[in-house]
Amino acid sequence: MIEVIAFDADDTLWENESLYHWAKDELARILSPYQDPGWVNRKLDETEVSNLQVYGYGIKSFTLSMIETAAEAVDSQIETYTIAAILEIAKKMLSAEVELLDHTEQTLLQLSSGYDLILVTKGDLFEQQRKIARSGIDHCFKLIEVVAEKTPARYLELLKKHHIEVDRFLMVGNSLRSDILPIVAIGGRAVYIPNEHTWFHEVPEQEEIEGAQYDELAHLGQLPEYMAALERSQD
Repeated sequence: MIEVIAFDADDTLWENESLYHWAKDELARILSPYQDPGWVNRKLDETEVSNLQVYGYGIKSFTLSMIETAAEAVDSQIETYTIAAILEIAKKMLSAEVELLDHTEQTLLQLSSGYDLILVTKGDLFEQQRKIARSGIDHCFKLIEVVAEKTPARYLELLKKHHIEVDRFLMVGNSLRSDILPIVAIGGRAVYIPNEHTWFHEVPEQEEIEGAQYDELAHLGQLPEYMAALERSQD
């Protein structure tokens, strides 16, 4: 019987990746005198992924990758006004309003009466805490965890820390790589809710998901009925 439902945050409960798409378009515009948009996007993607082990996730990490990409685009002859323009992009990203996805608040309120809800999100601690506070839904969660990475080992640590049995735990998220497959790997239940703007780095290769057992819903608003059906099947 499920007692605890955990939710991813970015692109599960609120918009996130669309902001990065906007930033990429802005960077391509700034660098258009030096490189075409295709080059800028490819180089930024490569740089961002290669820097994850150094800078981690989040807007500040992304900003450093934008500056590094810009330096390569202009053959290291980067001007201060270009750096200033990139920093302005970052400030706009950090100050952007948190836009809840459809059904988010209603679903959380409905489920919170019957389950303990927790939020498990990865990224920069300050950035994620700020978004959580500005989301207006932090009161729905019994626990909030911001982690550097989502791996099977990290999930097991989290469950042990909060005395949660894996067979009483359900994870909901838009990332197969971070939200779904690690939970499946430790014998837990997961619900995948696709988002068209999911970051490419969170999309696994086909062989990674072969044989993985998880459920999929079209949108968050279907989760209460899914839980009701799950409860009926276990009676």
